[in-house]
Amino acid sequence: MSQRVALIVNPTSGKGVGREIGAETRRLLREAGHDVLDVSGDGYEQARDQASAAVADGVDTVAVVGGDGMVHLGVNACAQTSTRLAVVAAGTGNDFARNLGLPIRDARSAVALLASGRTREIDLGRVSHGVAGEKWFGGVLGAGFDAIVNERARRMTWPSGQLRYALAVLRELPVFRPIPYVVELDGHRLETRAMLVAVANTSSFGGGMRVCPDADVADGLFDVMVVHALSVAAFLRVFPKVYSGTHTTHPAVEIHRARRVRLEASGIHSQADGEAFAELPIDAEVVPGALRLVVPSEVAA
Repeated sequence: MSQRVALIVNPTSGKGVGREIGAETRRLLREAGHDVLDVSGDGYEQARDQASAAVADGVDTVAVVGGDGMVHLGVNACAQTSTRLAVVAAGTGNDFARNLGLPIRDARSAVALLASGRTREIDLGRVSHGVAGEKWFGGVLGAGFDAIVNERARRMTWPSGQLRYALAVLRELPVFRPIPYVVELDGHRLETRAMLVAVANTSSFGGGMRVCPDADVADGLFDVMVVHALSVAAFLRVFPKVYSGTHTTHPAVEIHRARRVRLEASGIHSQADGEAFAELPIDAEVVPGALRLVVPSEVAA
């Protein structure tokens, strides 16, 4: 069945792979008979504004071509609307797509889901304090060492994927000091010095770092990881385990579950879905079923 599709392409994602996959996606959508409106614009802000306008105008689907940053844009355009989000993963990490069982760097399979797949309603995180209006995230919000490392990794041109993030960790760790945090979990107050706090809707970020391996996008709860203060040597021993999710057994690592989370720390800027997000303090809450996502039929509800 033909749909009205707003298409957003990040041509720089995946070291330029996004341009090629974007062109293929556009062609495949039109060949399938869909009415395609390209709202990519000349930059992130213009694409965001044009996507929001298309959603307000009633498009059936917003299709984003790129990495987790493009997913973040699509999430914020489609949250709590009837418009579906379709993800054509073309980035280096593609954590959101991997977490949701979506095709990776495969435009043909991703476009085919508009007809053969189904719509899954998943939770989103909503932040309404510390930002202008409301902001949403679909994956992981991190505040601390991860946000600093993410910004360094974003500026790096080499290497790619997990290696880029690992190298950024090694460069930042020698000068990093644990941060005094206040973390409120459904009203319960925790004060600690920590390396980072991650508020997770999905299990991984940073190109496969399974920070909260049991996070579930449909349980109405965040998984919240707190990594308490560690020496550089101890952190280096724990860090590789995050890719297998076995870091959670370390005594300095705690995983909590909560519907509402407040983070306080001085001078700390958070990241969400791999994008610079908001300065702390912030208040985040889970909104169940806030996003209608196009997924393969065989993906669990």
